[in-house]
Amino acid sequence: MSQLASTSSTMYKQNYSLMTAILFWCGLVVVSSLYLTIPLISIFADNFNITAAQAAWTGSSFSLFYAVGFLFFGPLSDRYGRKQIILFGLITLTIISPILGFVDSFPTLIILRSVQGIAAATFAPSALAYAVEMFPTEKRVTAIGFVSTGFLMAGIVGQVFASFISQQFGWQSVFYTLGVVYMFTAILATLFIPKDDNSNKKGSLLTAFKQMRAVLMKKTLLLCYVITITLLLSFVGMYTALGNYLSVEFSLSNQEILYVRSVGIVGMLLSPFAGKLVATFGIHNVLRGGVTLAVLGLAIIGISTNLSFLIIMSVIFVAGISITVPTLISLIGQLSGEVRGAAVSLYTFILFIGASLGPIVSVWFLKTGSYLLTFELLALLLGIGLPVSFFIKPAKN
Repeated sequence: MSQLASTSSTMYKQNYSLMTAILFWCGLVVVSSLYLTIPLISIFADNFNITAAQAAWTGSSFSLFYAVGFLFFGPLSDRYGRKQIILFGLITLTIISPILGFVDSFPTLIILRSVQGIAAATFAPSALAYAVEMFPTEKRVTAIGFVSTGFLMAGIVGQVFASFISQQFGWQSVFYTLGVVYMFTAILATLFIPKDDNSNKKGSLLTAFKQMRAVLMKKTLLLCYVITITLLLSFVGMYTALGNYLSVEFSLSNQEILYVRSVGIVGMLLSPFAGKLVATFGIHNVLRGGVTLAVLGLAIIGISTNLSFLIIMSVIFVAGISITVPTLISLIGQLSGEVRGAAVSLYTFILFIGASLGPIVSVWFLKTGSYLLTFELLALLLGIGLPVSFFIKPAKN
């Protein structure tokens, strides 16, 4: 009997490990679409006979609809179930992505990228709320950490994937291949992600938006959102400035800059361990520690002209962000209670609005003519989260 119980317990644990791995993979491949067109901008400009600024809209159109989509799909996942919304998005991406490869009109490409952005927006709010609800407390932050790692790694993996496929087989093959990847991912999610229970969930989309208003009335959640907007703003802003810095001051090629960016993955590897850190030190302490680590890494980046030291500081910065993101999601899940779907939707919306603002803010700071000042100003923005975190009260039991 004890052996049977032990076997059952092992299978139980393996299921959570498998669920975590699949959610990580889903996050990686879905969010990679956000970054796919960055290395393709010059190709689109030549192919459609347009300017690079116009070609950049292949990324901007996706980002805009991606962020706005969060506001809808979190509440919809409250009503119809997390897994159902995730599968809807993956199936839509499976259909839309290959069609992009057949496009010979730039306006059509922009429209389809916008639709792709909406479809991709189904995953993040649904998956994060799913992890909060379906995983036991001791595994929750770890699961969210893996999903968040997928989000962060996508910024590098998406660019490398698109660069390699386009160089070998042409830009159209990037989207053909992506369609196959999404079909495979949809099958994995169908087979191995257990259905969540939404039998007691009622109400309309309008009700969900009323819940968002209720979320915004909660002071503790508003404080969490203040921290949220600074995370990817500083992350994307730092890498925008870093690319310029490495090119001008160190004369690195685009390929070499991509290698430096790739080293940041080392810092991202800490994200899955956020759960163990929270269990040991408490969620509020880990949140503050993560923000502090990120601020220190970012503030020190511009001080040294030594490339190796700069790379180490970038890893420390990324490590701090990677610890903070899953910890903050878990904290919002705890504080939001019955309006969790709406709260997580607002979190993802604000998080990626920050990502959209990152390049704009960074370029604006670079106009000062000082890389050091740019990095320090970004660190200052990120540092706002540290004093704010001390005003976030624990959830009432």
